[in-house]
Amino acid sequence: MGRSQESFRKKEVRSKKEKKRKEKEKKRLARKEGEKKGGLDDMIAYVDENGMISATPPDPSKKKDIKKEDIEVKIPRRDPSEEPDIIRKGKVTFFNESKGFGFIRDAETGQSVFVHVNDITEEIMEGSTVSFEIVSGAKGPAAIRVKLVK
Repeated sequence: MGRSQESFRKKEVRSKKEKKRKEKEKKRLARKEGEKKGGLDDMIAYVDENGMISATPPDPSKKKDIKKEDIEVKIPRRDPSEEPDIIRKGKVTFFNESKGFGFIRDAETGQSVFVHVNDITEEIMEGSTVSFEIVSGAKGPAAIRVKLVK
């Protein structure tokens, strides 16, 4: 009599596959049963008067009537008096003439602003008070039209 062609490992692999197939079938049936119980009603969410999501519908007694004319859809106009001052004043905290750049400390905000020698109209040095305009530079705010304040 010959030996069986099926080794222990082959039997083990076959039984694992069969077990996995049965578990998958059970999960599929359980999912199918779960669909019948729940449905669309379980997935509905409501938004209450405060904008919070809840599972219960909002109370109709708390409903407020809003006229469509009261809803403002446009952007309010800017007040010119709120515009920031374009010309700023500050003190030169660092300036390297050989490299051609430095930094100015803004007197209003205390912000450090980069300044390049090409944007300077008069000769400046460390500690001098200057007036300047701020623009957005490559790495942050930069000063242009830098002048000494007398």
